[in-house]
Amino acid sequence: MPTNTSQKGQASKPPPPTTTKTSKKRKMDPNAQKYYAVRAGDKPGVYLTWAECQEQTAGFRGASYKSFTSREDAEAFVAGRKVPAAADEEDKFYAVAVGREPGIYTDWDEASVAIKGWKAPKYKKFITRDEAVEFIRAHGNEEAQEWLLNEGAQPPNKKIKTKTSGDGDLVEDEPDVLRIFTDGSSLSNGRAGAIAGVGVYFGEGDKRNVSERLEGEIQTNQRAELTAVRRALELAKHDAKIRIFTDSKYAIDCSINWYKSWVRNDWKKPNGDDVLNQDLVKAIRLLIDKRDKVGYKTLFQWVKGHSSNTGNIAADRLAVAGAKKK
Repeated sequence: MPTNTSQKGQASKPPPPTTTKTSKKRKMDPNAQKYYAVRAGDKPGVYLTWAECQEQTAGFRGASYKSFTSREDAEAFVAGRKVPAAADEEDKFYAVAVGREPGIYTDWDEASVAIKGWKAPKYKKFITRDEAVEFIRAHGNEEAQEWLLNEGAQPPNKKIKTKTSGDGDLVEDEPDVLRIFTDGSSLSNGRAGAIAGVGVYFGEGDKRNVSERLEGEIQTNQRAELTAVRRALELAKHDAKIRIFTDSKYAIDCSINWYKSWVRNDWKKPNGDDVLNQDLVKAIRLLIDKRDKVGYKTLFQWVKGHSSNTGNIAADRLAVAGAKKK
């Protein structure tokens, strides 16, 4: 099943369906007959070859298909009945960060309904629920963050502990996590004479709070956002577990996603141009990698900017004030 963030149905050829995983102790017979079940396609049914399955699903928007090692399970899948997972099959958690119904699903068919027809959905498959939760924290929209707060941070059968912060926000109870809010501000961003500032908010009256001008000739909002993240990491280098809150999805993606392909491509874009702001991204990754080596946790969470989140509002004020400094 597809687990990347592209929309289903856009590719000319669908990927091969997943097969039931086996334990390390018992390997599947490579010569065993597979049954390719097409629940949604040109002609739903059970097929004996991948080529036949592909004919029914290629280019079919919202195609639903899967391979099985028994015809009975394949027919049940086509009929829409839930097929129990094999005892040795690994757990799967489908995190829908942006879609019709954000949340964490353990069944791909349910997850596919949550993203079907949604423009630019964002979702991914994980082996652990904790990883799925952090994916939604970092990439989820406001609705997804609300879902996490109300029911998603813990498994459904467990109650989520919540508390009211000193700023009046309802937050999840993470007593071992240092919460840091970062923001960047560029006055007249993109124009000649723009001035930018950096804001980092640890809490009311905290000596580590930052409000300063962005260094360098390039005074853009993106550089200010990245610099704020870097400053937060520098100031919290001795804290074992931190969560950085930012309203910049660009800063989050640079810090934990995009840098991977940039490293592989020697910090070049597909068109051959140099990656912008790579000096800051490299500095951020160096700090995170150092934390990883000693077992420290570095977590990110997106928040809606200029909303009711008091931590984000405070960081924004620090950033604006920083931009006005000489």
